[in-house]
Amino acid sequence: MVNVWFVLILLLIAQSLSAEDSVNKDVGAGMARILAGEFVMGSDRQDKEGRRSKEYGMGKPLYLDEHPQRRLFLETFDIDLVEVTNADYRAFVIQKNFWVPEQWKENGYLLSRRVLNIADVETLRRLAVEKYRLDMDTRHMDKTALIDAMDNARLAQDSLAVTGINWHEAKAYCHWRDKRLPTEMEWEKAARGTKGNEFPWGADWDKMRANTGDGLDWEYGVAPVGSYPQGRSPYGVSDMAGNVMEWVSDWYQSYPGNQYLTDEFGEQYKVVRGGGWGGVGHYAVSQFYRGAYRFYLTPDARYSDLGFRCARSVP
Repeated sequence: MVNVWFVLILLLIAQSLSAEDSVNKDVGAGMARILAGEFVMGSDRQDKEGRRSKEYGMGKPLYLDEHPQRRLFLETFDIDLVEVTNADYRAFVIQKNFWVPEQWKENGYLLSRRVLNIADVETLRRLAVEKYRLDMDTRHMDKTALIDAMDNARLAQDSLAVTGINWHEAKAYCHWRDKRLPTEMEWEKAARGTKGNEFPWGADWDKMRANTGDGLDWEYGVAPVGSYPQGRSPYGVSDMAGNVMEWVSDWYQSYPGNQYLTDEFGEQYKVVRGGGWGGVGHYAVSQFYRGAYRFYLTPDARYSDLGFRCARSVP
């Protein structure tokens, strides 16, 4: 039997939508300008005798790779106000005939109304159940009703942060937008402000200011970008704690002046910032969403709570 999903994907790519081909690539839109100046990076926090690391079952000690706290100077740069969305990335996939995120193969997100219209009613009913998982009785729905329901389900995912993207793909997308991945320094300044906030919004943890899996229950786990305005950073940048972990450009390296030694340092892992919606337990969650917290993954890693945002230099 011919794989219906495969055929529809081929049709979609062959019939790339002209409206999406002409996506606005104005790099000034939807970005925060972070003016040149000093900011606080890193921390001097201590986990006495590694008690918290052991309690949380961590593979690395808390805080040590954040040392030492210091003041640094950065030139002016721009950074996306929100994480890259499914709709953003979909335009890129179609125009560049790029690799399709695995989640989209499972949930039918890539299938447009124009492509669905090619399928017969029985195929649409099967897709409605297997791909879109529609919570309705589709047995007696006609073709138009089925396509309406599936298209509404697809459109509802447009504003979700895109996930399952590895570092190389994130870099390629940013390049397509005439941008780049932010550096670790840029990401941290945009998240913490000039005074080095513990969290983007301030000193105290509040689970209702970020999507960490310990508050509101989102259907797909990941939330529409900008859903937590009360959690914005001092520069008005959203979701820098929670929703999706975010790739930055840097390798996971020791900070200058840091005495901590680990085999993980070097050019084998890329730094990931911000923490994702997957959650790590209510008793420990705040530690992993701090602005100074550093996580790291191999560049080819993909997770359902891993995404990115872009930045650009300002001449």
